[in-house]
Amino acid sequence: MLSVDQARARAADLVAAARKAGADAADAIYVADGATQVQVRLGALEDVERSEGEDIGLRVFVGRRSASVSSSDLSPPALAALVERAVAMAREAPEDPHAGLAPEDRLLRAPPAELDLDDGVDPDPAALREAALEAEDAARAVAGVTNSEGAGASASRAAIAIATSHGFCGGYAMSGHGLSASVLAGSGGGMQRDYAHHSARHLADREAPASIGRRAGDRAVARLDPVRLASGPMPILFDPRVATSLIGHLLGAISGAAIARRTSFLLDSLGKAVFAPGVTISDDPHRIRGLRSRPFDGEGLPTAPMAIIDDGVLTGWLLDSASARQLALAPTGHATRGVGGPPGVGASNVHLHPGAQSRDALMADIRQGVLVTELIGQGVNGITGDYSRGASGFLIEDGKIGRAVAEITIAGNLADMFKALIPADDLEFRQAVNSPTVRIDGMTVAGG
Repeated sequence: MLSVDQARARAADLVAAARKAGADAADAIYVADGATQVQVRLGALEDVERSEGEDIGLRVFVGRRSASVSSSDLSPPALAALVERAVAMAREAPEDPHAGLAPEDRLLRAPPAELDLDDGVDPDPAALREAALEAEDAARAVAGVTNSEGAGASASRAAIAIATSHGFCGGYAMSGHGLSASVLAGSGGGMQRDYAHHSARHLADREAPASIGRRAGDRAVARLDPVRLASGPMPILFDPRVATSLIGHLLGAISGAAIARRTSFLLDSLGKAVFAPGVTISDDPHRIRGLRSRPFDGEGLPTAPMAIIDDGVLTGWLLDSASARQLALAPTGHATRGVGGPPGVGASNVHLHPGAQSRDALMADIRQGVLVTELIGQGVNGITGDYSRGASGFLIEDGKIGRAVAEITIAGNLADMFKALIPADDLEFRQAVNSPTVRIDGMTVAGG
């Protein structure tokens, strides 16, 4: 893998070539990565994969016309042809009044934040195999587990650089380490499956394999012998591993593209109470070792922590430069970029701040409800906020978690759900998007 300085040079050289070929402006992104994945099942090695690659993406502007191209062939003749093709495409593209690079006066000029994203560790396949075997062994040792879908361990490193023709050139490196296990409990038609996983930037931060395996086994066994549930309105608790999906729906609804196209159920909610007082949701691109931490965005703008929801109030949209121009606003440093096209919009490390009550206290007064631990399907309308998804989890009776439930549907409207949402105090930072357990009253449950 190239060093960060070499990655920056690759991106900058391509931008300079585009300008020389006749582009009025250009930007480029370079990505070099390598990854190793090991899969085991029933104590035996199933698969070992190693991938390495370099990719570069170029966006050029001729006036208000633009084109984006990419290549994994970085030989000088291939890059020369890439530049020539990009400029020719841009000259034939339709004009876009909102096209252009990020505002020059907003580019990151200070040294980028040091976020400790790369531990420099590249475990060999043998070490990954041992971690995967340990996780699977721990899962299969749980009483009631009858079969395994396998366990996997992975390690990766990448270097990323972005350069623009109006003065930005930055890069950073990052590593990643992941481990997962998936097992089955029971037999025949009553068999149940569940899993556990963890990812971290540093190997030292990854959860112990045995802990991951035991959690996968315990989850699968707990789902055995689900009971049927009568339909009706009732309180729902979303377990942290599924509560994050609610934050995802919020992020989609406040993206610049959705607002500019007027396809969001939160279109008229800026500066208004979207959640209950006391609820805060933050985006922190500078979290040390965060899974989506980044010192600058996909257009070279500085990133900064912000409260997307502050005491229940929606504070702003997530904007790249194009959507900001459409809305006559300033970009917010939320541009994301892949090598295959122009920038889009995305958040970084997002979390719902914890509440004051424990999970047990949050459900203490629930006579009958459901703790949802898995969601199925994509029945969410981003324009209206209508929400209907398949789910499974556990019955809550008289404030206690009881038998498993499966094949139910939970329904509501996201606008109402957000206002009714109450967070517990059990927040853990394990993913890019994190949430404590949350309670939402008044949802409709259709039993299986």
